[in-house]
Amino acid sequence: MVVRHIYYHPQFWKSFERLPQDVREKAKKRINVFKEDPFSSSLDTHKLHGKLKEQWSFRVKGQWRVLFIFDNPDVIFLDIGPHHIYK
Repeated sequence: MVVRHIYYHPQFWKSFERLPQDVREKAKKRINVFKEDPFSSSLDTHKLHGKLKEQWSFRVKGQWRVLFIFDNPDVIFLDIGPHHIYK
């Protein structure tokens, strides 16, 4: 699957600015990997369940995740942060 364009929800940028510097740098690298292959094994991309069943997530570093939705052929990044973004 090729991602044509990534759109960023304002909440994503708000959360991104609050991240520790090392996580921001890692996130930039992971986003580049995502652009090339959204299902790269290094990202652990997976569909969520329950009230978030329309959303997906991939791992940035440790507990840090990017929350997003597919809007084929585009993607919308909704939020970034530790697991509590799922609530």
